[in-house]
Amino acid sequence: MDLQSDQRLAGLTAWANQQLSTLQLYQGPSLPLQSVSGDASFRRYFRCRFEGKTALNTGLQSLICVDAPPDKENNPAFMRVARGFAAAGVPVPQLLAVDLEQGYMLLSDLGDCLLKTVLNPQTVEQYFGVALRELTHIMQADFSADPLPHFDSALLQREMELFREWFCDRFLQLDLSQSEHELLTEVFAWLQQQALAQQQVPVHRDYHTRNLMVLEDGRLGVIDFQDAVLGPVTYDLLSLLRDETFPTWDQAQVKCWVAGFAAQLRQADLCSVDDERFWWDFNGIGAQRHLKVAGIFARLKYRDHKQGYLEHTPQSLQYILMEINELKARAPDCIGRFYDWLLARVVPPLLVKFPNSDALFTPTALAPVP
Repeated sequence: MDLQSDQRLAGLTAWANQQLSTLQLYQGPSLPLQSVSGDASFRRYFRCRFEGKTALNTGLQSLICVDAPPDKENNPAFMRVARGFAAAGVPVPQLLAVDLEQGYMLLSDLGDCLLKTVLNPQTVEQYFGVALRELTHIMQADFSADPLPHFDSALLQREMELFREWFCDRFLQLDLSQSEHELLTEVFAWLQQQALAQQQVPVHRDYHTRNLMVLEDGRLGVIDFQDAVLGPVTYDLLSLLRDETFPTWDQAQVKCWVAGFAAQLRQADLCSVDDERFWWDFNGIGAQRHLKVAGIFARLKYRDHKQGYLEHTPQSLQYILMEINELKARAPDCIGRFYDWLLARVVPPLLVKFPNSDALFTPTALAPVP
């Protein structure tokens, strides 16, 4: 931990103890903070345990203290989304105290049980059923009084450009020709159009198994939502069902889950397209997201010096190929050429770095779902 982080932790500790006293939750000697986790951003989380009284009970309590440097994190957005989601019935942490100037927050504690740790073939139907119900609440959240930013062309483009800059150039060190650059530009533009053509709803943007907490009442708490936007209706569904840091589910089962969720959305008047179009949209937004993710994993390593994400890169690329393969039969010629280009130019150098990933790129593994 560097000196600046030490200073921020000391400041957060003093501030959190002051808030506990102000809120009349705890009176006593200064309490230490225990590290819970950092994430792919500059935000850090700590747990504070104390003997005290809350609205729920008396005894050993815990709260989450957040260090979110205001020059690096959009804390007003976190507050706006937390309030909007909570009003829609989404189980999110309660905001107990906030200091926007310093970038400190005190939140209710949703516990330690990440969905990722309990999800397996035996529990998946139960937990995904809950996760999809919570997702419909997110989609129905009302931000009319304080609108979410739009997932617009500029944002979609910036995200996909991470693939070109950080994945192809920095990570794989590909020297792309002018025609290769033109192909990427053409593909990105088409994927943008597909995303913007979908119905637009509130989107979490990282709705996956590491941001869902298993609660004692059987629901799933939702965290890390500060980047929410108004965006494509399939986006969060895709993030959950094709999580690049989780083992791949059987794709026939994924297609069934997608169709079932589309039916739920039609019943709630959140979607008007048929199952075939919804599957098309799901794969279109999947290609966009996984292009971004591949670029982000490389950027985390080379810019932010965070090593743990790059190992998931082969899974991201497999998903891109699967999704493009689902689209190319009815898409413009550039999409088919992009599929061939990925296999010829991107997969070989990737396999040099990850030689045990070759099974991800067999024709069977990439085949469209019947």
